[in-house]
Amino acid sequence: MEPFTVYDLEKRVQTRAKAEPGTSYTRTLADRGVAHCAKKLGEEAVEVAIAAIAEDRTRLVEETADLLYHLLVVLQVRGVSLAEVETVLGERTRQTGLDEKAARKGG
Repeated sequence: MEPFTVYDLEKRVQTRAKAEPGTSYTRTLADRGVAHCAKKLGEEAVEVAIAAIAEDRTRLVEETADLLYHLLVVLQVRGVSLAEVETVLGERTRQTGLDEKAARKGG
């Protein structure tokens, strides 16, 4: 079996967001709007944090998969590609994390 990548997931989210209504969970989320999708993303982020604190490795991996899926749904609904996010990440590698964070705060 070939590895499944986050890019594969992005493509699947893009395809399923355009599926016939009632046939795809992704389409259902997208149809409910960005606020609903963002709420689901936030719920998943909390579940990741709880699993990390509980030191439950299996649960952490599972919840992280859910978080990545819901993040890609939010990006899809807002018309943002994973490539755009990667570009920003690449630009940020030119400086330390502390410098980058200080620059976002205005100094």
